[in-house]
Amino acid sequence: MANRGISVEVFTRATSSEQPPVTELVPGVLVRHVQAGPFEPLSREELPAQLCAFTSGVLRAEAFHEPGYYGLIHSHYWLSGQVGWLARDRWGVPLVHTAHTLAKVKNAALADGDKPEPRSRVIGEEQVVSEADCLVANTQVEAGQLIRLYGANPRAVHTVAPGVDLDRFRPGSRSAARHRLGLPRDAVVLAFAGRIQPLKAPDVLLYAAARLLEQRPELRDRLVVLVVGGPSGSGLQTGPGMLRDLAGSLGIERQTRFLPPQSGERLAEVYRAADVVAVPSYNESFGLVALEAQACGTPVVAAEVGGLPVAVAHGESGLLVPSHDARAWATALASVALSPDRRAEFAANAVRHARQFSWSRTTDALLSTYVAASNSFSALRSEVPA
Repeated sequence: MANRGISVEVFTRATSSEQPPVTELVPGVLVRHVQAGPFEPLSREELPAQLCAFTSGVLRAEAFHEPGYYGLIHSHYWLSGQVGWLARDRWGVPLVHTAHTLAKVKNAALADGDKPEPRSRVIGEEQVVSEADCLVANTQVEAGQLIRLYGANPRAVHTVAPGVDLDRFRPGSRSAARHRLGLPRDAVVLAFAGRIQPLKAPDVLLYAAARLLEQRPELRDRLVVLVVGGPSGSGLQTGPGMLRDLAGSLGIERQTRFLPPQSGERLAEVYRAADVVAVPSYNESFGLVALEAQACGTPVVAAEVGGLPVAVAHGESGLLVPSHDARAWATALASVALSPDRRAEFAANAVRHARQFSWSRTTDALLSTYVAASNSFSALRSEVPA
């Protein structure tokens, strides 16, 4: 958007005293670190208590400018939607909202041991859905959920698929990527990248890998299960430690490697190094990891949930698994990783599939949505008696 001459300001909560109040991400994009609560990460249960402080910081930033400085608000996730709702009325500008995940959907597909989202979040989401001028859904499935479960106005819901940075996530040398990550060139690499929490189901990959070794014991010296990510949400109580214990109990501790969250080119190297990237989530509004991996030329095996059937072209760029059963996952992973011809076909198709989801395409769709939101907001204001 900045490259198209649109000024963007991002408001986010400061998590360190070393973060400057305002920083330029790239020309045309400012990031404002709002002090709201302690300078440290907070759990999702603790964040709602900081809504007042965060809202105050957002409103103060606008107060230093002439009225009309901000032309539109795009909030992401329900907490930001609550802030955007108040700022919308204060500033007299339209509100566009993207939920990313929905409590009612998550609660209908909980992983074993995961805690349901609280009623306060459900109520907060319902309020934002009611107040937003436009709602951006990642897929038609999510659009239907907003309408069916939250009573959203169908005319206000716009489907915009997320985009991938195709300059960063692109095909590259698998052997070079493995060398940089310290992986054997002839290894069979199954990778997971994402938050370490029950919703993302990294344990499904470990169970599947153990099952695969039962079926193919000759792979014991070649198999590498690469788990990349850090704890988040309900995973903060357990984190990677639980996965390490699970790997030990399954007898695959030697085959499993853990890496902290990676960003930028390092994450692309992880994708390139893998034979297959697994996305076994219990729910995904879209599944950007799946697209990023495919953009790097790596096939994906994903759960057939949420937006993943859009992110992955089943039977062409990867496979969708209709359950979280370890045997089904072991079969799917092996059918790609251990079949060079099939993997090569999937890899070529994966790159073509991912190219349909560029940043440029997403920007075009979002700008169209912003125009629709502005028109809707103007029409609504014209109906209000003076």
